[in-house]
Amino acid sequence: MEIRATDTPRVDWTGDALALGFFEDVVELTGDLAQLDQKLSGTLKELIEETEFKGSVGSSAVTRVGAGSSVRKVILVGLGKSDALTVDSLRRVGAAIARMAKQQKSKTLGISLPAANNDTALSAQAIAEGITLALHLDNRFKSEPEDKGAKLEQVELLGLGDVQAAINQGNAICQGVILARELVAAPPNSVTPMTLAQTAQDIASAYGMTLEVLEKDECEKLGMGAFLGVAQASEMPPKFIHLTYKPQGTPRRKLAIVGKGLTFDSGGLNLKVSGSGIETMKMDMGGAGATFGAAKAIGELKPDVEVHFISAATENMISGHALHPGDIITASNGKTIEVNNTDAEGRLTLADALVFAEKLEVDAIVDLATLTGACVVALGNNIGGLWTTDDTLATQFKTASEKAGEKFWQMPMEEKYFEGMKSPIADMKNTGPRAGGSITAALFLKQFVKETSWAHLDIAGPVWADKEDGCNNAGATGFPVRTLVHWVLA
Repeated sequence: MEIRATDTPRVDWTGDALALGFFEDVVELTGDLAQLDQKLSGTLKELIEETEFKGSVGSSAVTRVGAGSSVRKVILVGLGKSDALTVDSLRRVGAAIARMAKQQKSKTLGISLPAANNDTALSAQAIAEGITLALHLDNRFKSEPEDKGAKLEQVELLGLGDVQAAINQGNAICQGVILARELVAAPPNSVTPMTLAQTAQDIASAYGMTLEVLEKDECEKLGMGAFLGVAQASEMPPKFIHLTYKPQGTPRRKLAIVGKGLTFDSGGLNLKVSGSGIETMKMDMGGAGATFGAAKAIGELKPDVEVHFISAATENMISGHALHPGDIITASNGKTIEVNNTDAEGRLTLADALVFAEKLEVDAIVDLATLTGACVVALGNNIGGLWTTDDTLATQFKTASEKAGEKFWQMPMEEKYFEGMKSPIADMKNTGPRAGGSITAALFLKQFVKETSWAHLDIAGPVWADKEDGCNNAGATGFPVRTLVHWVLA
């Protein structure tokens, strides 16, 4: 599918389906819309009256135009109040239009929408993202594809000016989101630590990045006892993946993105029982999926920023070699950890990954992980948690997430809560009291970053959608690839 900008007026556009946006209570056919309605033999006026279309958010109407018309169908979409139009609402409208056009078996589609906040470039990018992501369908594990009908082949954005560069940027970001979706959606017998390492190799080869994959013995030499403690029960070898993008010339800044890479989480000896969601634990590598999705997008966009993409990839399994509740392990910074719950394993793998990232002497580190059910309880399924003690970094992520249309809420770093993590026989335990579980998890990770600016993103809720929402279809969402890319590009 090709998405492009065109300066063709909507009154002159020809093709299968033409989508028009209307603000609430301003559904008027004046100016060129009156000309277009006359050209379409009154179809617009008739559709508005018959459906009582008012332009409210989420409303739409579709009809066929009479035979011989230059446009086969028209689609009306409601934009709500004009002063409430945002870039993300345009992304959602783009997704809704794409789904309607597909349902109407349109091959060519013209879209006429206003810009939000007078930002035509970001608006065009958002519309393009909504279209691409809404139409993404993962049929890899079906014996026969579900969508056998006509496919949308060409989309033209009308009246937004010279915004092709922004559309292309949106497409690059979407390719990263789609990679993350497909990694997270794939079953654990398909995506393994070796698969993640191969994915990183494919990205490195495609975009001229450098790749370092540390095997078990190399991790042992670095003292990664926390990561290897989690990995020791699995028959699959752990892979510590370090993918590096470097721009030509001197980088404007240096960043590290660290993604939790548990390709399957059984809970270990603290086994997740039936009904606890164990069957969904293929998505416990959602942080790694988004990390490598962002890497793919960054490889396409080639910013003047050096970025390190890191994941300590393994399974958390059960065997005679498994971590026992009560074991004490030592992380690569020398900190000792009493494991009081083997199902709090993600933070153990991240601990060694954060120590590794800080040694790279980057300007800032962000880790992202499907880390706690407590964050889902606190923020629900649509909002990720953000923890940092750096106000500048917090502002950067809030700005990036707003542009991306991915929601985060900054949570407190309540240092007093770390008292519940203290162990009488080690430096700390890996879990604290039930109350404030997502906060104590962030405080645990904080012990493994000494001086570098650092943020922690808990994405346990938004990484998966139970039903269609905006540009997300049911299943893996690719959250928060868009936010990570906007953060890097800022």
